[in-house]
Amino acid sequence: MAEGEDQLLQGSWDRDLADALESGGCDLETVRNIIQGRELPCDQRAKIWKIALNVAGKGDSLASWDGSLDLPEQAIIHDKCQQLIDLQPVPEEEKPALLVDVESVITFYCKSRNITFKQNLNWPELLKPLLSLQLSRSDLYNCFYAIMNKYIPRDCVSNGRPFHLFRLLLQYHEPELCSFLDTKKITPDSYAMNWLGSMFAGQCLPEVTQAMWDVYLQQADPFLIFFLMLIMLVNAKDNILSQEGDHKEELIQMLETSPAHLEVEDMEDLFSLAQYYYSKTPLSLRKDNQNLFGSSLVALKDEEMDLSQALCLPVSVPEILQANQLQGDGVRFFVVDCRPAEQYNAGHLSTAFHLDSDLMLQNPAEFALSVKSLLEAQKQSLESGSIASGEHLCFMGSGREEEDMYMNMVLAHFLQKNKEYVSIAKGGFMALQQHLADINVEGPDNVYVHWIVSTSGSRGSISSPADGESPNGSGDGKGVKSLVNKMTFALKSRSVNVKEKVISFIENTSAPVERHVSSSDRVGKPYRGVKPVFSIGDEEEYDTDEIDSSSMSDDDRKEIVNIQTWINKPDIKHHFPCNEVKETGHMFPSHLLVTGTHMYCLREIASRKGFAYIQSRQALNSVVKITSKKKHPELITFKFGNSNSSGVEVLAVERYLIPNAGDATKAIKQQIMKVLDALES
Repeated sequence: MAEGEDQLLQGSWDRDLADALESGGCDLETVRNIIQGRELPCDQRAKIWKIALNVAGKGDSLASWDGSLDLPEQAIIHDKCQQLIDLQPVPEEEKPALLVDVESVITFYCKSRNITFKQNLNWPELLKPLLSLQLSRSDLYNCFYAIMNKYIPRDCVSNGRPFHLFRLLLQYHEPELCSFLDTKKITPDSYAMNWLGSMFAGQCLPEVTQAMWDVYLQQADPFLIFFLMLIMLVNAKDNILSQEGDHKEELIQMLETSPAHLEVEDMEDLFSLAQYYYSKTPLSLRKDNQNLFGSSLVALKDEEMDLSQALCLPVSVPEILQANQLQGDGVRFFVVDCRPAEQYNAGHLSTAFHLDSDLMLQNPAEFALSVKSLLEAQKQSLESGSIASGEHLCFMGSGREEEDMYMNMVLAHFLQKNKEYVSIAKGGFMALQQHLADINVEGPDNVYVHWIVSTSGSRGSISSPADGESPNGSGDGKGVKSLVNKMTFALKSRSVNVKEKVISFIENTSAPVERHVSSSDRVGKPYRGVKPVFSIGDEEEYDTDEIDSSSMSDDDRKEIVNIQTWINKPDIKHHFPCNEVKETGHMFPSHLLVTGTHMYCLREIASRKGFAYIQSRQALNSVVKITSKKKHPELITFKFGNSNSSGVEVLAVERYLIPNAGDATKAIKQQIMKVLDALES
C-alpha cells in the first residue's frame, strides 16, 4: 500500500513539473518548489537547466554572425573540439554536425569577447554535459555563455585570485591540511584548475556531472563551487596527510583526479557537507569577492586586497558588528584587539579581548599566559552566552601596516598551532571608527551606540555605557562586558602582573557554593565521609582536576546505533535529550541514557537521521562530582574518577546542556545512590 502511495506521489509531482514547464513562463523558484530536492527527470533536464541559467526563450545570439571559423588559433580550437566529439556516445554520422556546433560556439565566444583561445582552457569540458541535452546550436551557445558568465570565476589562471581565496578558505576550516600542502609547496591552482574551470566536468563521470549540476544550478550560487572543492579535500584529508614521503607531483596527481571517484549516490552528502561548511564561514568571503563572477570585461579593481599576501581570511567590520547581534547558528566572532595597551585603553570595541602583540617578543612568558587567558575567556563567554562570545577568532589591529607587524606575528602563532576559524578584521580599528561614523553611530536609535569604550572611562566621540548597563538598554550589561572586559582590563598594561590579575578576577567573580542537586536535600553534608559526590553552584573557573574526555580516541567509541531502539531498551531508566559541549565550545545534539549501572551519551549523526554514535559509556559509581553554573544552570558538568581517603582523582570530564537540568541531575543522583548502596551492602 505504501509503495503504491509513493508511486502516486511520484507521478503527482512529475505531472506538476511537466505542467509548469509546458505552461511557459516557469521560473526557477517554481521549479525548486515542485522538485524539493528530488532527482530530476531526465526528459526535463534540458528545460530545467535553461530556466536555471535564465536562457529559456532567449533568441539566437549567433544569428548575426557569418559563421567564419578563421581565428589565428582556430587549429587549436578545432583539435580540442574534435577530441571532445570523439568521446561522445553519438552515431558517427551525427558527429560532423556536432563538431561544427561546438567549434562555432567557442569561436563566436572568443570573437564576441575578444579572447584568445589557449590550449589549457577547459571550455570543451564545460560543453560536455550540455551536449548530452541535445540542444540546438543557439541554446548550446546561450547555456555556455550563461555558465561562463555566472559560474566560472574571472582570473581562473595560474596564481589567480580564485585560488588564493580558496587557500584562505581551506586554512580557515582545515589549517593542518593547508599547512601540510603549503609545506609541500602545493598550491590550489596546481590541482584545482580543472575543477574550477569546468565545474568538475573535466574529472567526474558524465552521470556524476549531470547529478552535480542538477543540484548546483538549482542552488544558483556561484560561490558554492569553493565549498564543493573544500569537501573534496576534507574527504581526502587522511589520505593526503599520510603521503608525507611522496613526491610533490604524485600528490598533485592524486588530488587532481580525486573527483573521478565520486558517484551519483554521493551527491546528497557532498552538498550537505558543503552547505554546512558554508554556514560556518564568514559572509565576507562572498560579499567582498562578488566581482570574481560576472562579465569578464570588468577588470578587478586596483584597490582590491591582494589575497596572495593575506595571512588569513579577512572579515569586514560591518559583519563583525552584526554577527554577534544575531541569534541562531550563524558565525559569531570573539574579537581579539592586538593593538598596544595605550591605544586599546584610549578606545576599543566593548566586546573585544585585549592581547598586546608587543608582548610576543618583549615578554614571551607573559604572552603565553595572555594567550591561555584569551582561550579561557573565549570558552567561558561561549558557556555564558555573552554577546561577546564566538567560536570564530577575529584579530583586530590598528589598520596601519607598520603598527600591525606584531599582530601579524601573533596571527602566525595561532595558525602554526593549527587553530581553526581564525580571521582578521579588514582595515583594523581605523575601519571600525570610519564605519561607525558612516552609519551615524551617535544617533539615538543606533544599536551600536555603546560599542566603543575606553578603559579609563573617559568618553571619546562615541558614548560608553555606565557600569551595569547593557548596549541595548536592557540592564544586563554584564553579558556584554563582564567576563571579557574584566579579563582584558587585567591585561591592559605590560607593567601589570597578568597571572595575578586574571586569577584574582576568576576567584572573586563569584565564590563557588556547593549544594545538593535538589532544593529539598540537605546542604553541605558529605556522602559517606568522603568529599561530596555532587555539588551544584558556580563551577570553578580553573580546575586542576579537569581532563577533557575528548582527548580519548573518538574512533574507539564510534559504534553506530539506532537512537529509538536504544531509548526503548528495557534497561534504560531515564532518557534526556541534550547537547554535548566540548572544551572548544562546539555543541553536538545528543542523548543521555541512564541504566541501572551506567550513563551513556549518544551523539546524533547529522547525515543519518535517527542514528547516533556511542560517544561515551561511564559507570555511575565513577561519578565524583556533578556541577552546574549559577548563571547558566542548564550547563551540567560530570566528573568521573576515583574517590579514596587521599582525595579524588578525576579521569574524565563531560559537559552537557540539558533542558530541565534539575530533573535530570536529580534522577541521575538517585540512581547513583542506588548503585553506591548496592555496593556497600
